[in-house]
Amino acid sequence: MAEITKREFLELLQEFSEKTLDPKFNKIDSKFEKIDQRLNGIDQRFEGIDHRLEKVDQRLDGIDQRLEKVDQQFVEVNSRFVQFKEEIIHQFHVISEDVISKVQVVAEGVVDVSRQIGETHKRIEETRQEVLAAVKLSYAELDKRITTLESEVRDLKTRMDKIERHSVS
Repeated sequence: MAEITKREFLELLQEFSEKTLDPKFNKIDSKFEKIDQRLNGIDQRFEGIDHRLEKVDQRLDGIDQRLEKVDQQFVEVNSRFVQFKEEIIHQFHVISEDVISKVQVVAEGVVDVSRQIGETHKRIEETRQEVLAAVKLSYAELDKRITTLESEVRDLKTRMDKIERHSVS
């Protein structure tokens, strides 16, 4: 094998570098320059965005102040709502107590009416029994009278028949 001297190696290395590496590094440098240009454009755009974001921050500060006012109003409204709710609950208790007392009065009235209805039913039943007894008694008397009348009518018929037979003969 042939040995390469240090000088030949350096020459080969420089030739390789000039022919192969330098054009590649030039391409890479060119690409980096393009990237730098694009990054500069992006930086400018970011500066514009930063400016716009500052404006947005200012607007958000205004919105924050308005939201704090809304929060205060909400706290006030919530406080009034809680107070209103407590008043409604109190009124409900007052009204429900009144309704309960009126229902109790009605219930007592219903119990009294039920008792009176029971007594009325009892009196009606007693009266019914008395009427039935009177009707039975009257019926028995009428039956007796009718039986007597029927018997007398038969007797009269028999007599009439006898009289008619005597007068015809």
